[in-house]
Amino acid sequence: MFTGIIEDLGIVTKLENEKENLHLTMRSKITHELKIDQSVSHNGICLTVVHIKDDAYTVTAIKETLDKTNLGDIKTGDHVNIERAMKLGDRLDGHIVQGHVDQVAVCKSVEEVEGSWVFTFEYDNALNNITIEKGSITVNGVSLTVVNSKANTFSVAIIPFTYEHTNFNTFTAGTVVNLEFDVVGKYIKRLYDINAISS
Repeated sequence: MFTGIIEDLGIVTKLENEKENLHLTMRSKITHELKIDQSVSHNGICLTVVHIKDDAYTVTAIKETLDKTNLGDIKTGDHVNIERAMKLGDRLDGHIVQGHVDQVAVCKSVEEVEGSWVFTFEYDNALNNITIEKGSITVNGVSLTVVNSKANTFSVAIIPFTYEHTNFNTFTAGTVVNLEFDVVGKYIKRLYDINAISS
């Protein structure tokens, strides 16, 4: 379980394919605090640490993960949003994030406005995921508030701190990102759909 509050921007130092799996080696300032078998969020994807050496660690993504996220497009040198699992008893500064990506979206526009940035994203609504105005959304692992919610698009406003300390500063029109929709909203939507079918 995560909060969507990013701890570090890791750098991809090595990518290695093994059958249908992808091993990603990251360099991060929090590597020395990690341990083997620990869950860490990478751009919102919960992955398990399998190897640690010096200031770098390795995680493995299976085919299912590669098919549903933007990890298949990642390159050596890319910056990745990193967050360790939350501790019980900590403040929940973001929202409840599982680290299970629902689908990807495409950045449609980036607008700089009076000291902040507005990013607009478009996603395939055939998967029945929804956003609501002022609801929570996780974009590449970052906990954010939805503005301008529509059937298959939404926007988020990014303050300078978030812009500087996450990989949002690399997004342009066409960038593919990972989305995790609000877990409470997903359950309510599912119950509504079941009731609508049975009526």
